[in-house]
Amino acid sequence: MQTFINIFLGFFIFESVGAAPITDTITYDSDFYDIPLEELPHPFVYDENKQFDQVKAKIGTALPSIIQEIYSSAPLTEETEDEASTPKLIDGSSAQGSGVLGLQTQDGLPTCLLCTCLGTTVYCDDRELDAVPPLPKKTTYFYSRYNRIRKISRNDFANLNNLKRIDLTANFISDIHKDAFRRLLQLQELVLRDNRIRQLPELPSTLTFLDVSKNRLGHKGIRNEAFKDLNELQHLYITDNNLDHIPLPLPESLQALHLQNNNIQEMHEDTFCKMRDFTYVRKALEDIRLDGNPINLSKTPYAYTCLPRLPVGNLI
Repeated sequence: MQTFINIFLGFFIFESVGAAPITDTITYDSDFYDIPLEELPHPFVYDENKQFDQVKAKIGTALPSIIQEIYSSAPLTEETEDEASTPKLIDGSSAQGSGVLGLQTQDGLPTCLLCTCLGTTVYCDDRELDAVPPLPKKTTYFYSRYNRIRKISRNDFANLNNLKRIDLTANFISDIHKDAFRRLLQLQELVLRDNRIRQLPELPSTLTFLDVSKNRLGHKGIRNEAFKDLNELQHLYITDNNLDHIPLPLPESLQALHLQNNNIQEMHEDTFCKMRDFTYVRKALEDIRLDGNPINLSKTPYAYTCLPRLPVGNLI
């Protein structure tokens, strides 16, 4: 009997514990879940006197007030239809009327499709071009070697104010407008070697490097005092041009002068130095090449007294 009573009491206690409500509180990571219902910015109020179909409520997600302030205070930036539909060129300018890859060449192809545009550098090497293609306005370095370009016009590089280097090696260029490069006030390096140039154009005073080797300048291809105002020129290469004289005066900034394989037959004592100033020293000009010319350097020993190194050339 006692055993039956103990079993009955144990079963009663088990049922009471199972029916007891859970009183443990649940803690969330977000602070916003602790906001009481009555403190929400737009609480839903239930009216017992109204029928269910008369209650108008929007089904959605109630955002905490702090998040609502962030959304409401953020400025809305909408792109206009014209801006969204207008493509940009490689230099960021508008491409209206020119195609998204730049202005079109004479062959009807965009420049940056026919050539290779990387950043502000345009490579048009070996593309069988017969003219300078239209370039993006922010072009800094332009290479168009091993093509068939015959002429450089006045406006081929017009308004390209960022150009620092132009390399037109190995074309068929025979005619260059005198002002084709003069207005490029940022141009530092100009390479025109291995062409058919007979007359050197006007040059910008910003040049530091000029290579016109393997052309046809001859006796009259370089005007008098052509390099006088190039106060930043450091490297001047005029090899293989059938020159019969050294173009003077040369800027004090010059470091290298290459005149190999020409027809230079004589040199004066004041070509590089100052005859009346024996204290004058031309420290910068360390590299002079006159080999391949019919000139005997030993005949003018005083012409090199101001130089840090003797020129390379024939001594007999």
